[in-house]
Amino acid sequence: MMEEAIATYREEAGELLAELETSLLDLEETPDDSDLINRVFRAMHTIKGSGAMFGFDEIAAFTHEVETVFDMVRNGKMTVTKRLLDLTLKSRDHILYLLNSPVGEDIDRAAGDEIIVGLRQLVPHDDLPQKGSDVIPAIELPELSEDELAQECTWRIRFRPAPNILMCGTNPISLINELRSLGTAHVVAQFDEIPLLDELAGENCYIYWDIILTTSRGEDAIRDVFIFVEDDCDIRIELIDSSGLIDREQGYKKLGDILVERGDLSPVEMQKVLLLQKRFGEILVEQGIVTPEKVQSALVEQQHVKSVRKERSEAPQQEAAASIRVPAERLDQLINLVGEMVTVQAHLSQVSLAGGDSTYIAISEEVERLTNELRDTALNIRMLPIGSTFSKFKRLVRDLSQELGKEIEMETFGAETELDKTVIEKLNDPLVHIIRNSIDHGIESPEARKAAGKSSVGTVYLGAEHSGDSVLITIRDDGAGLDRDAIRAKAIERGLLSANIDASDREIYAQIFAPGFSTAAKVTSVSGRGVGMDVVKRGIDGLRGSIGVDSVRGSGTTITLKIPLTLAIIDSLLVKIGKDHFVLPLAAVEECVELTREDIKNSHGRNLANVRGAIIPYISLREHFAIGDQCPEIEQIVIADIHGTKVGFVVDNVVGEHQTVIKSLGKMYRDVKGVSGATILGDGTVALILDMGMLLHMVEQLEQPPCAGGAR
Repeated sequence: MMEEAIATYREEAGELLAELETSLLDLEETPDDSDLINRVFRAMHTIKGSGAMFGFDEIAAFTHEVETVFDMVRNGKMTVTKRLLDLTLKSRDHILYLLNSPVGEDIDRAAGDEIIVGLRQLVPHDDLPQKGSDVIPAIELPELSEDELAQECTWRIRFRPAPNILMCGTNPISLINELRSLGTAHVVAQFDEIPLLDELAGENCYIYWDIILTTSRGEDAIRDVFIFVEDDCDIRIELIDSSGLIDREQGYKKLGDILVERGDLSPVEMQKVLLLQKRFGEILVEQGIVTPEKVQSALVEQQHVKSVRKERSEAPQQEAAASIRVPAERLDQLINLVGEMVTVQAHLSQVSLAGGDSTYIAISEEVERLTNELRDTALNIRMLPIGSTFSKFKRLVRDLSQELGKEIEMETFGAETELDKTVIEKLNDPLVHIIRNSIDHGIESPEARKAAGKSSVGTVYLGAEHSGDSVLITIRDDGAGLDRDAIRAKAIERGLLSANIDASDREIYAQIFAPGFSTAAKVTSVSGRGVGMDVVKRGIDGLRGSIGVDSVRGSGTTITLKIPLTLAIIDSLLVKIGKDHFVLPLAAVEECVELTREDIKNSHGRNLANVRGAIIPYISLREHFAIGDQCPEIEQIVIADIHGTKVGFVVDNVVGEHQTVIKSLGKMYRDVKGVSGATILGDGTVALILDMGMLLHMVEQLEQPPCAGGAR
């Protein structure tokens, strides 16, 4: 169980560190935002406290040092500066290093010590404790199992503020309302310390409160509410009920027991009152032993806990949490099983249609409906908002712009756009290289921007939006734009373009994705080695996506990535050539038209089709794959949109739409161009999934136009 708890801590700490990085970057833009400062402090506080609980003493000790500095910031003793944010971001990286370090391995403390020295230089020496002099208080928890730590518990809180709390600008009611936001709470005010009128000071607070709170957030979250006033107030927090405690009865303690526990009544006084045959609370009030408010508070606690226990006993166990964590491997296994079910369902449909039995056909259609719903649900489970990836790049832009001496901001849009988690993971490297290229090659230095009449601060825009069953990711900068002539000259020098051909902008800009291509005058830590954009091309091709480049000299460059939503199951068009089946991704297909022998004859071997007055070039897949069967009298042209260009693919027959479960090709076929994978059809045969973009590229590389019908 402890190993599972540690794994959970690592995962949650990783999420907190990601949130911490985002908060720090936002804080750089608005350094006076108290909410952001508190968010940073609480993230540090939670990482420290949980780290101490689960034995991550290095993390707890180091984070305590950083937390101490931000404690000064929130108390107004320090201001947020660029130097402080730099050190805190480095602290975040060091904590992540400690978190991912294997247990038992030697830890490199030099980086952490250097950060602490830097932090101490920002404040007066006397205001910070010497390293190691502060003892991190132990976190005392009730004897609960790790599973029960995340369950709801009920806490008794007595909040007795300092009399001068109002003079310090703190509103106790705001603190109580913050407690209410943690869960279900009942609040009772106590008035027994209010003095007589002639002794009362109007600016003082004489009221204190009893709060009964049921929450799953834990004691740390409760203490965080009072973190600004804990040194000046009397705060008592006691665990009084939990689903993990031994006493699981729906009943609860008697009134007298509660008052004795709180210290409002002595055991001797309780026994005296019990000898009287009256209601216990009435006797206490009549004899002046306890105030009516304290009796009321104890009754509220009694009723609160009874209600919570009753709801707990009636609630189904599966409603313990609104969401659960599932290992990624299990999701991958689920998708694989759903893929197999789609294949079996296709086989069932084929057999039932061949048999012609209406009963079996009806069953087959029902299974198909359920399989489609199961497929959509399984795929949606793996969908994540792409914003989780976008947030990582703000740090990249900040660090790289500082390294290059540039002033660059990053703006994002469409962060809520969802993609398959596998696609998001594989997008990380291509996006890193594109953004690095935009910062280094695209955006000018502050001096150059001012000379060009621009703001000294450049901007990188990163956004996403849905487009059918794909997502369009746009990376745009407001820099100098691509130098068309320089790219063309470099491409001619390397033999990628012919000097005698007047290439289009699209063809010239496409050269930046060639392996080893670079126009940088010198090699730096960022660029100049000719690696980066070719990695982008390979990465996007591996996702069966496409890249578009548009640039205006002096205004900036826009790179658009078109990525499929998922890599597991796609909608496709099943076609047939001879006895072989092939699959074309349906997302790129626009329409299908006939190609007759007369049409081929009229094109004079130029492989052009007249489709409603528009001339469409086409590629004969029969000839491309050297399939020697007899060609039918009437063929079909599947017209697709490839990188903004309409191209036809000639096949014998179009079978129809098909749910394609993508299977990877073996090692021997991994480098086969024009084929991106395979799928198993309902009858058990294999159909190749064609990469239409690569097929078009292969034909374009030939000096002579593709030949479809000339050889017939």
